[in-house]
Amino acid sequence: MQAGAPLAVEVKQLSKSYGDLLLLRDVSFDLRIGELVAVVGPSGAGKSTLLHVLGGLQPANSGEIWLGGQLLSGLQGNALADFRNRKLGFVFQQAMLLPEFTAEENLMIPALIAGNTPETAKTRAHELAEILGIAGRMNHKPSTLSGGEQQRFAVARALMNRPDLILADEPSGNLDQNQADDLHHLFGELRSKFHQTLLVVTHNPGLASEADRVLRLEHGTLTEITPSALPHALPTP
Repeated sequence: MQAGAPLAVEVKQLSKSYGDLLLLRDVSFDLRIGELVAVVGPSGAGKSTLLHVLGGLQPANSGEIWLGGQLLSGLQGNALADFRNRKLGFVFQQAMLLPEFTAEENLMIPALIAGNTPETAKTRAHELAEILGIAGRMNHKPSTLSGGEQQRFAVARALMNRPDLILADEPSGNLDQNQADDLHHLFGELRSKFHQTLLVVTHNPGLASEADRVLRLEHGTLTEITPSALPHALPTP
């Protein structure tokens, strides 16, 4: 991330609760374009809920989310679904590739939903596959791909519509150490070479240490921590 980069995301006094369980309490923070930020904290603290609310998958109880100058929390229905597809990318612990389609077809789907022609979608899919080193696997079904390959295709799918923000929830949680290190390096490349903004929930110290900043969520409060505090902020294996 370059110093002084414009803001990509502004979150203002975001709160989310389920009944008496308060997971987010007046959370406010910013993300700059090209910044990789990790969110850590104990299990059950609400880290995934934070991503779901930021991604428009769950509504907040109160607060504002500004993404690319657009008030996300003011959108509903088809307008929200379209905004999510065009402006947000998602990478989960499971790659969630559709098993009946080839890897290439999985990549093309978000672009087709956004109204691109099949030719444009295919061109973009192959551009990303080359960048991510998976071009030789485009005609394979997800079941024939390794875990690391599946996650690379999940990252490529998240990038298809050139999103303002990628939200990743434990993206290396199901990978072995070598595959996880490979994915962490990829996130670093996306941040530094392509100025992609990423917010990543992780328990992995390797990925957290790659981040420009680390935020800790606990008891509904989000606070920035220093690198020296990171070992104490992650769960013990």
